[in-house]
Amino acid sequence: MVKDLFERIQNNKGPLGKWASQAEGYFVFPKLEGDLGPRMKFQGKEVLNWSLNDYLGLANHPEVRKADADAAIEFGAAAPMGARMMSGHTKYHEQLEQELAAFVMKESAYLLNFGYQGMVSIIDALVTRNDVIVYDVDAHACIIDGVRLHSGKRFTYKHNDIESMEKNLQRATKLATEQGGGILFITEGVFGMRGQQGKLKEIVAMKEKYNFRLLVDDAHGFGTLGKTGAGAGEEQGVQDEIDVYFSTFAKSMANIGAFVAADKEIIDYLKYNLRSQMFAKALPMIQTIGSLKRLELLRNSSELKDKLWENVNALQGGLRSKGFNIGDTNTCVTPVYLEGSVPEAMVMVNDLRENYGIFLSIVIYPVIPKGMILLRVIPTAPHTLDDIDQTLTAFEAIREKLVNGTYKEIASRTKVDLDA
Repeated sequence: MVKDLFERIQNNKGPLGKWASQAEGYFVFPKLEGDLGPRMKFQGKEVLNWSLNDYLGLANHPEVRKADADAAIEFGAAAPMGARMMSGHTKYHEQLEQELAAFVMKESAYLLNFGYQGMVSIIDALVTRNDVIVYDVDAHACIIDGVRLHSGKRFTYKHNDIESMEKNLQRATKLATEQGGGILFITEGVFGMRGQQGKLKEIVAMKEKYNFRLLVDDAHGFGTLGKTGAGAGEEQGVQDEIDVYFSTFAKSMANIGAFVAADKEIIDYLKYNLRSQMFAKALPMIQTIGSLKRLELLRNSSELKDKLWENVNALQGGLRSKGFNIGDTNTCVTPVYLEGSVPEAMVMVNDLRENYGIFLSIVIYPVIPKGMILLRVIPTAPHTLDDIDQTLTAFEAIREKLVNGTYKEIASRTKVDLDA
């Protein structure tokens, strides 16, 4: 007898979904209100927000807000209608692509409606069943899902581990040679949880030996790293050696959309083979014209990046001086590693929000190992040194409660169903 398709869903909500009844609306799917920025409201109370990827503070920049509003007045939310190949192509899309390509020092660029689906489609378009993919085990979900579409072989290497990279490149080279295929190597410019830069310089040094092509997801590096803000490749002096450069607008650009940049021949191919774009409505004019203004500010307002890094250095320096473990981050992403259980983490987050007015993202198992709690802090240009001092004071207090068992005792009195 055929099973009911929904039986599995009814019996197993998934590793995160099983927490829904206890976590939704507070720990997950929280509703932040007010203007985007360091100070917002959560459940009616003002909180100091460290959970926005608005690195440069462009979300509420007056010139950006005006550009968005003017575009909305002129074009509305619907324009252009249709996919770009059919009816949605405009001079503004072309202008943004040209300016993005120049900014990241590539010959050509192509706009994407969303970063996630764009990356999935890029990987799908670049490889055939005879090609081999080599990628970082800690790669973002969009990369993993793109690789899952690949009908050929793929190998993962240990996170940022050069020896493991080379071992898997050797395996990939043997297989690709036998199959008459090539190798696509995928890494990130910045890993969004740990804050480490991908080892682009070391990876590029292996290209001649192993003859692979390099795809870099630089979502967190674009706008924050490098002399001009062109990202991790510029920061490490290897931008020219990145074959396919990808970034989203959802971080430094404070917008919806993304882009891919490469040699013109590659971009021309992707334009005609990216299924997520060929069969999707064009990026709306509000986002397209708004991104032109954002890119202009990113290019011409170096003080925004300077202020961002002033805050990053103050926050990370303060955490290190107070004995917090923030790993080996060398980017704006600031992880704070603590030891504790899931119930303790839930109590701690509640304490941070209700008693210290601090809102941030918390990461627990299965994203990180059991027994660990990761507080993911995202400093932005609009944050102040007073904000940082307030946060450091709060972190010292919650660490003490975690160490002395206060959170464990409270958790023991709170019904938390680990098998929900």
